[in-house]
Amino acid sequence: MNIAIKRLILFVAPLMALLMVMSVAQPLWAADIRAAYQQLQEQLNEQQQRQQQTARTIADERRDLKQELSAKQRAVRQLKQRIATTERTLAKAEKALSALQARQSRDHEAMNNLAAAVRVAAKQLQERLDASCFSALQPQRARALNKIFNKHYFPGLNDFDTMKRLYLEDMTQSSQVQLAQTQFTALSGIQETGPVLLVGPFLAVAAEHECPALLHYHPASHEFSIINASLSWTQRKLLNVYLAGKSDLAPLDLKAGAGLAQLTEKKTFWQRIKGGGVLVWPILLLAVIAVLISIERALFLKKVHDNTDRTMNQVNEYAEQDDWEACQKLIEGRSTPVYNVVRAGISARHEEREILESILQEAILKELPRLERALPLLNIMAAIAPLLGLLGTVTGMISTFEIINIYGTGDPRMMSGGISVALVTTMLGLVVAIPIMLLHTFLNRQVEHIIGDMEEKSVALTNIISRCQG
Repeated sequence: MNIAIKRLILFVAPLMALLMVMSVAQPLWAADIRAAYQQLQEQLNEQQQRQQQTARTIADERRDLKQELSAKQRAVRQLKQRIATTERTLAKAEKALSALQARQSRDHEAMNNLAAAVRVAAKQLQERLDASCFSALQPQRARALNKIFNKHYFPGLNDFDTMKRLYLEDMTQSSQVQLAQTQFTALSGIQETGPVLLVGPFLAVAAEHECPALLHYHPASHEFSIINASLSWTQRKLLNVYLAGKSDLAPLDLKAGAGLAQLTEKKTFWQRIKGGGVLVWPILLLAVIAVLISIERALFLKKVHDNTDRTMNQVNEYAEQDDWEACQKLIEGRSTPVYNVVRAGISARHEEREILESILQEAILKELPRLERALPLLNIMAAIAPLLGLLGTVTGMISTFEIINIYGTGDPRMMSGGISVALVTTMLGLVVAIPIMLLHTFLNRQVEHIIGDMEEKSVALTNIISRCQG
């Protein structure tokens, strides 16, 4: 491009000089041509000097530009090298950053898991402390764990020390017997303050109460209350002796409150019966009828058995003496089974032996229904009672499943309560049926024994009558 400019200048310069000469020569036709030529020559020289100066300037600028271009090219190469180095460094840095981010993510997840585990442990500890009866002495001790439950708070070593201290305190108190002043609610609902004896978590007693009163701990309010629990005579005596310091043995609730709760909610036999439904009353009616029948039969059979031995012995003595009038007086006006058999035998004393034996056997058979009266009814009632109980259970289970069909199985206590009530009738039916079966067996055995005695005495009477006739 510089060469083209230079050629253009060399071509244009003479033309410009010629134009200048022509413009000057017109008014100077009379001037000296040599002077004009000289003047043009000087102007041409000046023009050439300017051109040479311009060429040198252009050459210098070209050289400078080439040097600058070389410097720029070197700078570009250096920049490219630096860019490549920077890119490699950046790639390494990005790889290291990815590794650090992955490690940070793993560490963050691990820390979150650790914090979650600590919060779960703290929650379990808080529940343990709330359920511990020793919180009634220190109601605020579980509040030291509240900050751990804040999701923006990360537990530290101090929190671990706090949890360890609370665990050790509760474990230590669980292995001690201590007497402490604290509040408790009496049966009247009034708050009282007095000494409470704590045998670990297994027994809490109001020591200076009118009588040793068992205390129940309420986790929600962190307070004790006297429970209306009916202890057995042995348990009361053992507790009194322990409180008096005369024994190391004491009744303990190894379920830490569950046993006391069971004592307070324990139903009496009559309460269970009333909760059994309508079919309880027929079963109880069967029991009453069975008791009355059993008493009547027992008294009647005892009377018959006593009369059998005494009467038959006397009849046999009078018969050996051939005093039949005394025998008639002995049985006169009496209608019990044994007298009826004796009366039949005496009336047929003139008959032959075979006929006499048949008459006596017939008389015994006639008295058999009287002896066995109401015993089949007892047997039937013994079979009906468990069936009625089973019927009550089935109807109760139907009602329970209807409730499940309506409300679902969300509340197990609803189902267990219905099943418990339904099973009351089966329990009561078995309770009634078993004694009835035993009474029936006993009374039936008594009848067999009486019949055996009557047959024995009848054979003896037959032998005596045969000897007298012979």
